[in-house]
Amino acid sequence: MACLVSLGLASCAVGPDYKKPEIDMPVQYKESGQWQTARPMDDSPRGPWWTIFGDNELDRLMELLNRQNPSIAQAEAQYRQSQALLRQAEAGLLPSLTASAATTRGVLTPGAGVSTQYTLDASASWEADVWGGVRRAIEAGEAKQAATAAQLAAIRLSIQTQLTTAYLQLVVTDQQLRQLQDSENTLQQTLILTRNQYNAGVVSQANIALAESQLKTAQAQRVQKQLSRTQLEHAIAASLGLAPASFALQPTQLVPHLPQIPAGLPSTLLERRPDIAVAERNMAQANAQIGVATAAFFPNLTLSASGGYRGASLANWINAPNQIWSVGPQLALSLFDGGLRRAQTDQAIAVYDASVASYRQTVLAALQSVEDNLSAQSLLAQEAELQQAALSAAVQAETIVLNQYRVGTVGYINVLSAQNTRILAESTLWNVKNSQYSGSVALIGAIGGNW
Repeated sequence: MACLVSLGLASCAVGPDYKKPEIDMPVQYKESGQWQTARPMDDSPRGPWWTIFGDNELDRLMELLNRQNPSIAQAEAQYRQSQALLRQAEAGLLPSLTASAATTRGVLTPGAGVSTQYTLDASASWEADVWGGVRRAIEAGEAKQAATAAQLAAIRLSIQTQLTTAYLQLVVTDQQLRQLQDSENTLQQTLILTRNQYNAGVVSQANIALAESQLKTAQAQRVQKQLSRTQLEHAIAASLGLAPASFALQPTQLVPHLPQIPAGLPSTLLERRPDIAVAERNMAQANAQIGVATAAFFPNLTLSASGGYRGASLANWINAPNQIWSVGPQLALSLFDGGLRRAQTDQAIAVYDASVASYRQTVLAALQSVEDNLSAQSLLAQEAELQQAALSAAVQAETIVLNQYRVGTVGYINVLSAQNTRILAESTLWNVKNSQYSGSVALIGAIGGNW
C-alpha cells in the first residue's frame, strides 16, 4: 500500500516551481552610436579573446595564467565540490543497504548461563520521496553546480581581464619610459647649448639653472614611471602564481593592436555573462530550498526490511531454524518543534527574495558597464585623435623655438614653455591610449568575453 501511495505521488513536489524573473531589457544600447549590433552567438566558445591585441607575449602569459593561477584553481575545486554535493543529494532517491556480522558472549537472558551468539544480518531501507523534498534538494544541487560552473567562468574571465589590463599598462609604460628618455636627451642637449651661450656671454646663469631644473624634473618623472612599471610587473607575477623575485618582463617596443569591439544586443548579456548566470542559478537554488523546507511539514515514509541468521554455534549458524527477519513501513511526523520549521521556511523565502533582487541588480550593473565602456570607446577615440594633433603641433613649436634660441632671437623661457608643452602632450597622449586599452578590455569583460 505504501508503495502505491509513493508511486501515486511521485510527481508531487511541494514548494514553488522555479520561474526565471522577467527583466525589462532595452532593444539596443543607448551609447551604441554607429556600431553594428552583433549576432547572438551564445552557443559559440568564448575562445582566446586576448589574441585580438596581436601580442605574442600576452598570449604566452595568458597560457601560464590559465594553467597555474591560484584563484582559478580554487574555483575549479569549488566546482568539483558542487558536483560531489549533487551526487550526495541524488543518493537520497535510492535505498540504503547495510550488512553486519558480530559475535557476542555474555548472559543473554536472566538466570541463564554464559553463552555465545553469532549474528549475520543485512538490512535495507528507503525513504519514499512522497512530498518531493529530495527532488527539490536535487534541483538545488543542480542549480548550485551550474552556479559554480558559471562562477568558475566568471573568475577566469575576471582574472584574464586583470592580467590583460596590467600587461597593456606595462607596454604603455615602456613607451612612456622611452619617450621620457628621449626628452632627457633633448633637455641634456639644451642644457649644453645654454652653458655654451652663458660662456659666450649671451645668456645669464639663471637660464642654466632653469635648464638644469627642467632636466632633473624629467629624470624624476622617469624614475616615477619606472616604479609604476615595477609594480605592474609584480602584479603580473602574482596573477601567474609566481613570486615577483622570480619573474621579469623585458621592455618591448611593439605596440599592441587596439581593437574596435561591437557590443551586441543587450539581451545576449543574459546568456553570455557568467556573473549573470551565477545570479540566475542562485535564484533557482534558493527557490528549490523553499520546497525542501516545506517538505519538512509532512510525514516521512520509510520502508525497511532486514534478515539474517543468529545462532549459538558456528557449525549450525546459517540454517533455517536460526533465520531472523523483519519488514514494515514507518511513518514519522514531528508534531511540535516550537516554530522551527516555519522559521526555516520563512528563511528560505527571504533568501529567494534576496537572490531575485541580486539578480536584477547584476543585470542592471551589466548594462551600465557596457554603456560606460561603449561611451569610453567612442569618446576616447576622439580624444586620442585630438591629442595626437596637439602633440604634432607641440613638436613643431618646440623645433621652431629651439632654432630661434640657437641663433639668439628668443629667450630660454620660450624654450622652457615649448618643451614643457611637448612633454605634457606626449604624456597625455599615452595616458589616453592607456585608457583606450583598459576600456577595450573592460568592454570585452562587460559583454562576457569573445564576441
